[in-house]
Amino acid sequence: MQDLRAELAEMIDEAEWDWLIPHVQRDAVVIVDSSLDLADVGVAIASDNVLAVQHWISEQQLSKPSAEQLTAWGNDRTRRFNALIVQPYVLVQNL
Repeated sequence: MQDLRAELAEMIDEAEWDWLIPHVQRDAVVIVDSSLDLADVGVAIASDNVLAVQHWISEQQLSKPSAEQLTAWGNDRTRRFNALIVQPYVLVQNL
């Protein structure tokens, strides 16, 4: 798992809202709470750790963007996120 985590940590990059739009349209964007480490969440998803993912969802630390968030992001074209692609998802955190 450590190799996967290191690999995923290297893949974290900043993304602009415009880059995320196609992923939002296919319902693939998942918001990761800032209290969680993006690479750790990526490892849990990639390794199919259902218990961890379900726990984070129940604690509202993982969620799909709400209509209000999407509107706010669309109105702020300069908004940037930390992003990590873990197929088929794009995990994002506010910067």
